[in-house]
Amino acid sequence: MRHQQTAEVSLMRAKTLSGRRQQVAETELSQNLQQLSEKARSTTEFIQRLKGMSDKVNENCAEFEATVSAQCDALIEAIEARRAQLLEFVRQQRELKLRALRDQVSACTCRLQGTTGLLQFCIEALKETDSAAFLQVGSMLINRVANVDITWHKDVVASPRLSHEFDLTLDDKSVLRAIEQLNFIQMKPAAEGEERLPAAPAAPIIIPEECSAENNSVTVAWQPPPTSFVEGYVLELDDGSGGEFREVYCGKETICTVDGLHFNSMYNARVKAFNSTGEGDYSELIGLQTAEVAWFTLDACALPPELRLSEDNCTVTCDGYEHRVALAGVGFSRGVHYWEFTVDRYDSDTDPSFGVARIDVCRDQMLGKDDKGWSMYIDRQRSWFMHDSVHEQRCEGGIQVGCTVGVLLDLERHTLSFYVNEEPQGPIAFHGLYGVFYPAVSLNRGVAVTLHTALDPPSDSDES
Repeated sequence: MRHQQTAEVSLMRAKTLSGRRQQVAETELSQNLQQLSEKARSTTEFIQRLKGMSDKVNENCAEFEATVSAQCDALIEAIEARRAQLLEFVRQQRELKLRALRDQVSACTCRLQGTTGLLQFCIEALKETDSAAFLQVGSMLINRVANVDITWHKDVVASPRLSHEFDLTLDDKSVLRAIEQLNFIQMKPAAEGEERLPAAPAAPIIIPEECSAENNSVTVAWQPPPTSFVEGYVLELDDGSGGEFREVYCGKETICTVDGLHFNSMYNARVKAFNSTGEGDYSELIGLQTAEVAWFTLDACALPPELRLSEDNCTVTCDGYEHRVALAGVGFSRGVHYWEFTVDRYDSDTDPSFGVARIDVCRDQMLGKDDKGWSMYIDRQRSWFMHDSVHEQRCEGGIQVGCTVGVLLDLERHTLSFYVNEEPQGPIAFHGLYGVFYPAVSLNRGVAVTLHTALDPPSDSDES
């Protein structure tokens, strides 16, 4: 009996425990179902939002297309307006040319009429049979005819004062490049309440076929990085010997020419873009080799008024009796450089001076008179070296028409030497030359010389 009651109690406890477990399981299942149901409901709402965004995408696409179309239309209007301005400028140039031609025609016609009248009067005078009457006007007529003949080239120009062609060309390369580079930019996502900023730009792309090196200058061209907003670029060059980079340009252009570099040097160039967010990565390097031998001309920009240059800026003459200095358009700070002058005219007893100078040399006196010039001045029989008005090393042998005077600037040894007709004129003239030196010449009335560059140094210069 007791065993039967114990079994019944155990069974009841088991049922109670089982019921509690079932209740717990049901509660947990109910909670999970509720959570899953909530997720299903939120997912349904998200799907509805996505469907709604599809409609907004279509709407925004139409709006964006309209914006892009309006921007392109504005560019086209700007081009149309600029075309009208350019065409108006061309018409103005046409009127200027026509007016100049009319003025020249009028001046020539007036002069021709006066000359024709003088010719007719002289012809009638030659018909005069009375010697006394002819002699009264003869000397006057001779003077008038001679004066007209002398001044004819001043009053009547034998060629048109201007060309019928327009010496202009429309520089559209930068605009075409800009049109080709029109692109969209990727905006940097912003948190709620923050302004959307453009991301830092990617690296620009160097255009090798548009990069070049000429004489002692290099030109670097690049493309803007795709899908990047750019406010400007920084171009950097090394020192031509693999040293540190330095900034040589900062601006919005996508092409830059850097002048005044060393000759016979390999320059590495790189570009980076920047905007309000920051600076981007550098482009790939490009190496550009400057010319091994220097080509240059005389500088027409800072020429004393008494000096006159030929069209190619290589031949120089002087109208005054006092010496005037002409400098070349490039300066040298390293390397070995050689150039020559041929003597085209040598009419008077004077002594032209050849050599090098600082950029701030006094140009109203003979080269070598101040401490900014190093020169050799030479006449028909002899020459002297001169710096800071100190004369030394008199050398026999002079120049005449057809002679050549060579100048050897060796900035590896920091020396300056001179040659006449390719033969050394005395020993090395100057030692200890450091800094930047410009080829120079000074002359006065009665002398004309022509500069020749891109020459190899004399074969004996290594021994000197």
